[in-house]
Amino acid sequence: MGIRKKNTKSPPVMSHEFVIQNHADIVSCVAMVFLLGLMFEVTSKFAVLFITVQYNVTISTNGPEETAVNHFHHGIKDLATIFFYMLVAIIMHAIIQEYVLDKIIRKKHFSKTKHSKFNESGQLSAFYLFSSGWGASILLSDNFLSNPSSLWEGYPHMLMPLQLKFYYICQIGYWLHALPELYFQKTKKEDIPRQLVYIFLYLVHIAGAYILNLNRLGLVLLVLHYFVELLFHVSRLIYFSNENRQLGFSVWAVLFVLGRLLTLSLTVLTVGFGLANADNQGFDLATGNFNILFVRITVLAGVCLTQAFMMWKFINFQLRRWREHTSVQTIKKKPGPSKSKAKKDKANGVNGVHSHAADSPRSRKEKSS
Repeated sequence: MGIRKKNTKSPPVMSHEFVIQNHADIVSCVAMVFLLGLMFEVTSKFAVLFITVQYNVTISTNGPEETAVNHFHHGIKDLATIFFYMLVAIIMHAIIQEYVLDKIIRKKHFSKTKHSKFNESGQLSAFYLFSSGWGASILLSDNFLSNPSSLWEGYPHMLMPLQLKFYYICQIGYWLHALPELYFQKTKKEDIPRQLVYIFLYLVHIAGAYILNLNRLGLVLLVLHYFVELLFHVSRLIYFSNENRQLGFSVWAVLFVLGRLLTLSLTVLTVGFGLANADNQGFDLATGNFNILFVRITVLAGVCLTQAFMMWKFINFQLRRWREHTSVQTIKKKPGPSKSKAKKDKANGVNGVHSHAADSPRSRKEKSS
């Protein structure tokens, strides 16, 4: 499948430039190998590990009509599934870049600085929109919002519905794909540390909620966070098209602070009170129970430190915007020279030229003669 347009002058095969220009096609071929593996009986068992969700558990429900419900838990085989959907994320990234963002950039003629920021916001806006919508549908279907106590009641939540487990698989796969994208997108060296920090934070928090069986709390916090971040990146896209439209940043600033407060409140309520007062406290890998004091303190400390770090970055961002706005307003309010003063200066300038000419050695010589 041709995703990237080929230049007329092709770089050497397997060179850095060749891999960067054709990385989507290369990754598509690798993903196609796994899909073709499903067609043959010899390789189907191996290919299924990468494509389908593993660790299925069938539970029969009691009622007038006994029905079987499928649930899933996590395990080491999930790494293969995460790898495959990381490849899918790379392909989707290239499609959005080539057929949406690049076309807009060619029309708008952005500078190099705006070019990289527009690409970043465009990619993240698409991901946040999809993830927040998908996550909200899971919350509504499983009634997590109508019953907040379900965030900690019945812990450990080792068994997950298919949609919830697949959601976490895709989330981890997406943020892992962001690492090779730093190379594929030729990210500037000064931007790499910043992006590595937030990729690392996403992976630690999502994988932590997944492994520690805090998947319900993690889902609620992800949807909340993704919605606020979606508003920021959409506002930045609108700002790039028209720099006078900055209302979205003001709305985002309010929701960002509220989002941090809600995140801390839900985490403290679930981990600090709900799990701390639960009956089944202890450490048991077989049942997935991590409800011990050390784990609870680590989770609370990790979330609190992350929220404090985000607020520090937020305050610095707002101060920088305020300084830029103040400097622009100062330049606009600075009075320019009036017309009468300009005419007077011009007249003085002409008279000064004549006076200097009169004081020249030649004029003095003519006067003496």
